[in-house]
Amino acid sequence: MNKSDIHTALKLLDKKQNIIVVPHRNPDGDAMGSTLGLCAFLQKAGHEAMVISPNEFPDFLAWLPQSKNVLIFERNPQVATKFLKEATLVFTLDFNALHRTGEAMEVVLKELNVPFLMIDHHQNPDDYATYMFSQTHYGSTCEMIYHFISDLGHKDLIDKDIATCLYTGIVTDSGSFKYPSTTSTTHRVVADLIDKGINNSEVHNLVFDSNSYDRLKLLGRALENLIVLPHLKSAYITLSQKDLNEFNFQRGDSEGIVNYPLTIKGIDFSVIFIENLQEGITKISFRSQGNFDVNLFARNYFSGGGHKNASGGRSDNSLEECVVHFLKVLEKDNPAKL
Repeated sequence: MNKSDIHTALKLLDKKQNIIVVPHRNPDGDAMGSTLGLCAFLQKAGHEAMVISPNEFPDFLAWLPQSKNVLIFERNPQVATKFLKEATLVFTLDFNALHRTGEAMEVVLKELNVPFLMIDHHQNPDDYATYMFSQTHYGSTCEMIYHFISDLGHKDLIDKDIATCLYTGIVTDSGSFKYPSTTSTTHRVVADLIDKGINNSEVHNLVFDSNSYDRLKLLGRALENLIVLPHLKSAYITLSQKDLNEFNFQRGDSEGIVNYPLTIKGIDFSVIFIENLQEGITKISFRSQGNFDVNLFARNYFSGGGHKNASGGRSDNSLEECVVHFLKVLEKDNPAKL
């Protein structure tokens, strides 16, 4: 943050505020880690603060400090709306467009007449926020929260619980530090978080090694459904509603599956299509390595976006129609043409 941004943030937080911290819908490790970490910091700094998540977060994140205090908007919309209307300041973390909170919560947020402070690392932010800390070169919002707290001069308030939340988001959004956005600064931040007393090995086990039997069986089905297109340097996976039901799908069970095709030699672009009959959509995740920009691909063809090498999208078409459209556009826009 520049000096002007720091001054603005300090002025906002100079007096006691009633603050709501909001992650995006279907929150991942970075979204939950950043919101819980920031909320705990704000509470230690003397503010009233709480996290309101648009919907449920995955079970493998339920161990995070203060996660039991998260209010779920979709579960208690009237109560959540009441708290939002009583807020004097709203932080939105790990997203940059209000539609990412879902239709119902977006309506409530748009009606609020309080300052919004966005902290996010995705491209092309909307202009809803009063103040923005938006930097795409950061690998995670959790790393940004660490710098935000440091720039405010309150790094001493980062305790073990806050550090654990921030570390969780950094390790998940960096692919355990293997993605190109991981920098020497990232490692210095992590070193400081470890010095705060976190158990980094335990965090890894809780996040990555807590699979259910059904989740592993779902992974097996996903790999069975894998289609490789070597001439396009691409591969894709489909998971139908029938597949999900067969293995008792829980939120978060498909996390990370899209990365598996990128381990195939010669594949630079990976996609997973997940059917959701309840919402009437096909959810899509895109991953790439090298110079193929999946943010542009998602924005151009699937109403999505995100990062250059990791993005998401959706389609109102059926799973089959979605794949047909994907194969059509892939012929003209694929890594093999770079």
